[in-house]
Amino acid sequence: MSAPERPIRTRFAPSPTGFLHIGGARTALFCWLAARATQGQFVLRIEDTDRERSTAESVQAIIDGMAWLELDADEGPYYQTERMDRYRELAARLLAEGKAYRCYCSRERLDQLREQAMAAGEKPRYDGHCRNLSEAPSDIEPVIRFRNPDQGSVVFEDRVRGRIEIANSELDDLVIMRADGTPTYNFAVVVDDIDMDINLVIRGDDHINNTPRQINIYRALGAEPPEFAHVPMILGDDGQRLSKRHGAVGVLAWREQGYLPDALINYLARLGWSHGDREVFSRDELVALFRIEDVNRKASRFDTEKLNWLNQHYLREGNPEQVLAELAWHMGRAGLDAVHGPALADLLAVQADRVSTLVELVEQSRPFYQDFESFEAGAAKKHLRPVAAEPLAALREHLAALQDWQPDALQAAIQATADELDIGFGKIGMPLRVALMGHGQSPAINQTLWLIGRERSLARIDQALAWIAAR
Repeated sequence: MSAPERPIRTRFAPSPTGFLHIGGARTALFCWLAARATQGQFVLRIEDTDRERSTAESVQAIIDGMAWLELDADEGPYYQTERMDRYRELAARLLAEGKAYRCYCSRERLDQLREQAMAAGEKPRYDGHCRNLSEAPSDIEPVIRFRNPDQGSVVFEDRVRGRIEIANSELDDLVIMRADGTPTYNFAVVVDDIDMDINLVIRGDDHINNTPRQINIYRALGAEPPEFAHVPMILGDDGQRLSKRHGAVGVLAWREQGYLPDALINYLARLGWSHGDREVFSRDELVALFRIEDVNRKASRFDTEKLNWLNQHYLREGNPEQVLAELAWHMGRAGLDAVHGPALADLLAVQADRVSTLVELVEQSRPFYQDFESFEAGAAKKHLRPVAAEPLAALREHLAALQDWQPDALQAAIQATADELDIGFGKIGMPLRVALMGHGQSPAINQTLWLIGRERSLARIDQALAWIAAR
């Protein structure tokens, strides 16, 4: 029997330059699961050093998205902008130890270097011009560059992709502090992960090129690098990299489209991770079964149909408290007051099998909470004909006499009316449906009556009879 894995202490570290998008949400989920599966800790860190693009609105969107998905952090959110003194302290230490140096090269010189490299078909890189300056210009505010090792290579065992080796000759001396005294991404994350005792970094595989650079900085600071796990990107339904044109931009946009948090969590977990052929997992099951090594190396393709299928499953089988809370939120957005209609639990019990999203559910349920002024023209012309007046009037008498306004009793009243008039069920069912809903779509007719309620049902039958008479 293998020894239990040490507790994983990991972090989700988004940049607040936009929403929490679906790829970021999946990374956050994998971090959260890895920590929970090993009784470890999950840290939230906001990487807000890009002052031009970072906004308070984006920070709030990230925090709100995490809260909606119920990905609770054990620590944080920490903010890089509150740690500037620490970055400057360690940059000064690297300077003092000769592991970093000041660079005075102009933007023009660097652009020229890049153009020359591109023209020669080479990878653009800094040429080390300022590594050993004997005299520093006095009129230029320098950046600080890390003195990358010249020899050897960086080797690490990625927990998703396996062994990765990059020669140091492939890496140049990257800038770690800008001229304005702010840290660059590659330096700040290393300092943060050291100070926060992170032992596993889970992030998108677009960061693989940064990892060897960061490992060299860890070692220069005398720290043992954490382990790394680089997860593949997500592709859209069309096989192209997931982007704004595929629909929902941020996680909360999926909420607005009517998806449930548990459905999205289950779907994102299966987007690159698997456990046999199972598709449906509760959060507790995900925590019990998740291992970062089981994440697939290949990019995953987003499948909207599968998400819709899962969402419908959670509408029917999910945590009732979560489903009803989300349903109430959508009712409010649609301007519907749940006080003026059936209990939401009753509505959900009837409608959950008929829809994929809460938006569909609410839109199809408007007539249960809101009266309509006119019938849909096509449905009324077809079903509210003079021949429907007698069955509707007879049914109204049966319904008005009912003591028990429940689906079984309502079904019996409809059947009794059909038997008395010696007509088929459809001769009364469709006119009744149009009378109650204003159009020809609804749940089972006895359930429709039940949800609409006695007074509103009788009033709508009267409205339909008046419409037929006027016709």
